[in-house]
Amino acid sequence: MGYSVSDVMEFVEENDVKFVKLAFTDIYGNQKNMNIVSSELRRAFKDGIKFNVTNIDGFGEHINTDLLLRPDPDTMNILPWRPSQGSVLRFYCDILKLDGTPYEMDCRYIFKKTLEKCKDHGITFKAGVRSEFYLFKLDEDGEPTNIPIDKATYLDVSPFDKGENVRRDIVITLGEMGIEVEKSFHQTGPGQNEIDFKESDALTTVDNYTTFKNVVRVISARNGMHASFHPKPISEKSGNSLQLVFSVYRDGNNLYEAEREKMEQFIAGILNRMPELTAILNSHETSYERFGKHEAPEFIAWSTQNLGQLIKMPTEEDSKRRCVLRSPDSFVNPYLAMAAVAEAGIMGMINQEELPAPLDENHISHSELEKSCKHLPKNLTEAVGEAARSEFLKNAFGEVFMERYLTALKDR
Repeated sequence: MGYSVSDVMEFVEENDVKFVKLAFTDIYGNQKNMNIVSSELRRAFKDGIKFNVTNIDGFGEHINTDLLLRPDPDTMNILPWRPSQGSVLRFYCDILKLDGTPYEMDCRYIFKKTLEKCKDHGITFKAGVRSEFYLFKLDEDGEPTNIPIDKATYLDVSPFDKGENVRRDIVITLGEMGIEVEKSFHQTGPGQNEIDFKESDALTTVDNYTTFKNVVRVISARNGMHASFHPKPISEKSGNSLQLVFSVYRDGNNLYEAEREKMEQFIAGILNRMPELTAILNSHETSYERFGKHEAPEFIAWSTQNLGQLIKMPTEEDSKRRCVLRSPDSFVNPYLAMAAVAEAGIMGMINQEELPAPLDENHISHSELEKSCKHLPKNLTEAVGEAARSEFLKNAFGEVFMERYLTALKDR
């Protein structure tokens, strides 16, 4: 978008902005925010706004409990569901220590460092997401129930699909916030929906996904429904995946077309580190109940045609030339997930790692897969153990961050 501080302040004056939300995410990717009045915004840009971190998951420290929120002007967005008079702006923020240095647990900062590393290697990482969520009924007190809003199935239409109007309102709201959607539809589970974003620069996509979850929850609540991004909200039905769609560019050219060998090395880097990455991509115990069921991957393999494999590579006929990682779920911290994928891919390129043969057959037996492929971790404990032993993750994210992150997962 390219907003400057002066652009923002001019917008505030001309559009009767009264309140500002300074947003960030905790270690799990949950959005948090501090509200200030618009007259404090200039000070926020200059000095930051102090907040106490004691009760923020993964942030609590015994000595230094105050940090600063400094808004990123480029993330300015007006909240369409708030009144037009006395309107509300929202910014994503950099989290700083009181001396002005970056805070090591700021997941957005971690991802920005990864993107700088991509630039150092002459590549640009672009991404989109395909997000699933369930819609449940509310009880007479307005509290969520475990009853889906409908019994519709894949690509059903109204009146069987009772989420159609909600999805429409979500897509319209996202459009008003500058977030482009490719498609939306009813997924396989009862009350389950999917909305897919257009590919963009990776940081914008991740910011947009954080916004998206907030919009889905707000619009669903306004329609008398509860939106759940839980990995497995109904045990016997399909879980909520968050497919990461990505491509890598050098000098404006997609590596898949211009430097196929380098793109294969990038994918090999991801596959070779999947046991270590899984604690970041799947951060809840129920995340592991998805694997191997309802087309969710179970093994570390790739394909151009078999939709059940971990990574889907584009075919020669696919003009978009994008890869899809299918194991993450909608509980993921998107900043960490994208950072982990990009960091692993970079290592694959540095080490010139070799991509194994694809598993393109659609009817490979489970026993054959057991013999030829490695498993994804089978539970959170196993995944945390793999991550704790990973020198790659310590180097990519820092020892302090990984120690606190893994401790937070154990305590979740």
